[in-house]
Amino acid sequence: MPLQGRDVFLVEGARTPFGKSHPEKGWFRDTHPNDLLGAVYRDLLGRAGIAPGVVEDLVVGCTAPFGEQSRNIGRNVWLQEGYPPEVPAVVLDRRCGSAQTASEMAASLVASGVHDVVIAAGVEHMGHVPMNSPAKISELYGEPWTARMWEQYDFVPQGESAELIAERWDLSREEMDEFAARSHALAAVAIEAGRFDAEMIDWELDGEVRRGDQTVRPGTTAETLAGLKAVFRKENGRITAGTSSPICDGAAGVLLASQSAVDEHGLTPRARILDQTTVGVDPVIMLTGPIPATHKLLERNGLSISDVDLFEVNEAFSSVVLAWQRELKPDMDRVNVNGGAIALGHPVGATGGRLLATIVAEMERRDVELGLVTMCCGGGLGTGTLVQRV
Repeated sequence: MPLQGRDVFLVEGARTPFGKSHPEKGWFRDTHPNDLLGAVYRDLLGRAGIAPGVVEDLVVGCTAPFGEQSRNIGRNVWLQEGYPPEVPAVVLDRRCGSAQTASEMAASLVASGVHDVVIAAGVEHMGHVPMNSPAKISELYGEPWTARMWEQYDFVPQGESAELIAERWDLSREEMDEFAARSHALAAVAIEAGRFDAEMIDWELDGEVRRGDQTVRPGTTAETLAGLKAVFRKENGRITAGTSSPICDGAAGVLLASQSAVDEHGLTPRARILDQTTVGVDPVIMLTGPIPATHKLLERNGLSISDVDLFEVNEAFSSVVLAWQRELKPDMDRVNVNGGAIALGHPVGATGGRLLATIVAEMERRDVELGLVTMCCGGGLGTGTLVQRV
């Protein structure tokens, strides 16, 4: 059933620019992940005009809670900012869907009446805490996959899963290159037009305020992408660096509130969380979760694909979105209209917050009612959120 209980309103959404994870050229190479998430906390509170003590809980996504991101980064950042220690925090890992799951859990807290104001956020500094950090930890403390798991599943890296999707849906190298070029073109136009300004936190680097994302490459074409080599399969591979989301650093979040909190604190609700879900899929092909997640949200809300005005389908790889397109048959003029993660970047634990902030801002700009956000996640998961503009 759709989200039950009290109405849950998205009041504010904010994110940092996304910087490439590069030791010399990355925008956030000298920035601690605490400072990325701290900027999101400050911005959300400032936009809403509420005191920090009004917040009752912090739910934060992070896929690699090691090193700089360890020991409950959500709580550490709150304390670093000098905010009231009475506000608790929890960090969760649902792979790429971590920040979207943070919003899901925060919405459930509000809908159930447990809390009235909750920040749901995500952070990932993939330059300081790389994706392979768990593997390095395993060398010291053991492997997460046991022999019994390997007997049941022939686990593969996500890049190979993207290749398996391209095979199953017969997606050509050319159409995946074209989709990636589309992402860069739309993102470049969106940045130039200031479409991300509603969600973007001003960040000064080298004397310049950054209001876009470092990995966007204006002028990218399918022809230039065609010159790239496949990176996950040596022979007959179709997935390249150009049709994959770049490794990035960043943070994002949303402020969720009940109707009583909206009234008490004079907040302005922007969207209502209508429904949300997470699904499981085969952990080998792994990245097909957006397909059943979308079907589930549409079916139990009595909607068709054409009823939804805007979609944000995370661009982990071109093949993920194109397979979703083949199955759902949406109007692609409503999908990732300002580009997606292939251009903007994908700091994995934070992207879900970015997608929610992005879709609500674009719904307002276009004066439309319904939006749907969905993501694939490592390990065979899919997240989905249905939002209604108010």
